[in-house]
Amino acid sequence: MKVDGGLGGDLTAAARSAAAQEEQGYDGLWSAETAHDPFFPLLLASQATQRVELGTGIAVAFARNPMNLAQVGWDMQAACEGRFILGLGSQIKPHITKRFSMPWTHPAPRMREMILAIRAIWASWNDGSKLDFHGDFYTHTLMTPFFNPGPNPYGNAKIFLAGVGQLMTEVAGEVCDGFLCHGFTTERYLREVTLPALECGAAKAGRTLADVEISGPAFVVTGSNEEEMLASHTGTKQQIAFYGSTPAYRGVLELHGWGGLQEDLNKMSKEGRWKEMGELITDDILDTFAVVGTPEQIADGLRARYGGIVQRISFYAPYASDPERWQQVMKDLQSI
Repeated sequence: MKVDGGLGGDLTAAARSAAAQEEQGYDGLWSAETAHDPFFPLLLASQATQRVELGTGIAVAFARNPMNLAQVGWDMQAACEGRFILGLGSQIKPHITKRFSMPWTHPAPRMREMILAIRAIWASWNDGSKLDFHGDFYTHTLMTPFFNPGPNPYGNAKIFLAGVGQLMTEVAGEVCDGFLCHGFTTERYLREVTLPALECGAAKAGRTLADVEISGPAFVVTGSNEEEMLASHTGTKQQIAFYGSTPAYRGVLELHGWGGLQEDLNKMSKEGRWKEMGELITDDILDTFAVVGTPEQIADGLRARYGGIVQRISFYAPYASDPERWQQVMKDLQSI
């Protein structure tokens, strides 16, 4: 199993952080699109590393168009010397329409078409064929030599897609190289909803689950001492509550019989009661979403839940300050 780390939005620290994590043994590094652009830290990281894969986890797809993503994907793949992963996600409607002022229509079919359009653009650059992509959401028919970078010396970047709902997950199975499980995914949801949807999508393209690399960000409650354990316990509950307030993720809670909790959390989020929301997450809910234990117990806990299912894993805010203990967790996971 590959173990991945992450890069924050501080560009002054990106290269240094990437080099340190590569030295520590991480297999990949992800950069998220939150308060900062996700691509710039990876570009700097590419100059400071030689081995680790570098990916966006995620870049907001619907804030852009296929040509934008094809170009940045080409450039990042070249800069990373073949180690780049274009990780995409849809975000939710309010962010797309109100934050990015972009259209929101039929997200799963639109995402499928966007990825096919990116691949069509890359194909035209690779072999010089006429760009002739026609879809319901995107049309790309113009590519002159002046705007054609030609074949990428490192081949096409991998495309990963994040999702929670069944339709978006099926898209990943059909047209992507990998799937980014949302952190708000329980073992039961992964087994009963995510994997069947990925398999269904893969079958449409004559593929199997073996053709899709699955990455599973995991909630981990741990620490090197009692103070760190308490901070991890509280912080993780608040993170679970934040995700649980989102209507699009209600299906995960409903599977476990906690559908009503989503309404309570959503109401509190609109009232700005963010800290109080975490108090609604019981220890039972926490144990369902997170692996809880000392650093020495984490690898076995993750292996029991996800071994044989996910090929790579990353963590939400590990709180263990002892680097040697945490590095052993990584080695134990990489041996799976």
